[in-house]
Amino acid sequence: MNGTEAVSGYLSDVGLESWVVQVFVVVFATAVLAFGARRFLARLHAAFARTRSVWDGSFVEALGPPLRAFVWIAGIAFAIEIIQNEAGAAIFEAVDPIRDVGLISTFAWFAVRFIRIAEGNFIADKQAKGETFDRATLDAAVKLLRLSVVITAFLVALQTLGFSISGVLAFGGIGGIAVGFAAKDLLANFFGGLMIHLDRPFAIGDWVRSPDRAIEGTVERIGWRQTLIRKFDTRPLYVPNSAFANITVENPSRMSNRRIYETIGIRYEDAGAMGAVVAEVEAMLRAHDEIDSDGFLMVNFNAFAPSSLDFFIYCYTRTTAWARYHQVKQDVLLRIIGIIDRHGAEIAFPTSTVHLAGVIPGAEPPPSDSGAGKDDA
Repeated sequence: MNGTEAVSGYLSDVGLESWVVQVFVVVFATAVLAFGARRFLARLHAAFARTRSVWDGSFVEALGPPLRAFVWIAGIAFAIEIIQNEAGAAIFEAVDPIRDVGLISTFAWFAVRFIRIAEGNFIADKQAKGETFDRATLDAAVKLLRLSVVITAFLVALQTLGFSISGVLAFGGIGGIAVGFAAKDLLANFFGGLMIHLDRPFAIGDWVRSPDRAIEGTVERIGWRQTLIRKFDTRPLYVPNSAFANITVENPSRMSNRRIYETIGIRYEDAGAMGAVVAEVEAMLRAHDEIDSDGFLMVNFNAFAPSSLDFFIYCYTRTTAWARYHQVKQDVLLRIIGIIDRHGAEIAFPTSTVHLAGVIPGAEPPPSDSGAGKDDA
């Protein structure tokens, strides 16, 4: 009698069947393997954390839970197969397709986790380095990758279960036509969002407005169905993406400069100072640190207004920030006031001159009605 027969005989004596021992050994080995994989990945993640690349650390971090699930699914399926060989029950025949679907699901889980973790690490890395990136394009790419992984895993799982993918795709094409007619607005918004991601007329954080609609605010989120714009009174505005295909959208956030265009009038009696005032104002603007003197700049006397002689200033600030722009504009206008004062002129305001006809110089005015009343009394 060899050693194996002796062990089997001993197990039979104590009431344990050999398949029970095999199942125990498989489950125990699976637990040990899962624990070892966890410890190994933890050390590997600590080593990759010292590197500058975001991809290796993201890969190891995403691999942990799916790998342990893979080990447990494979181990439990192997243990159930041992039980099936011993018991021969028909219910255990479903173990193989369930195991295959489970393993496919772990691969899909890992891919989705890797995409999500890599996205977060990529954004954190760019922000830490102070580098700029297109957040809208990144969001679109991530969403498309996730959708591709889910659809691929679903089709592979169907093929594993014995379904014909060609038949599923053909049925999906017919169903897609029906769904397209029933949900044309939803599809229009989807393709509208796709065009926003491709054409990039605006990005998250941009200030946008439309002269065609009452739309103005800061873009907070660009979804596949609608775009969230936060108005300046802090109220959210949800705009269907299909609307952007039919309206004009202005993106002031991408302006290169801000414009100062003001008309200023002085009195008619200060006409002699107009030339000197205009010349000094133009010289002041060209020497101003916050005015883009390389851009278009004009200061000209241009109108005989009803109560003033008008000149205008037309220039651009170097800043595009709204608050800073108003500070620069205020400084420019205050300097113009000082220039006008230095030349002995005054800023005009609306006035009217009344000429009374028929009044003889030196003649006494007629008595008032109130005086006549007193004499009568």
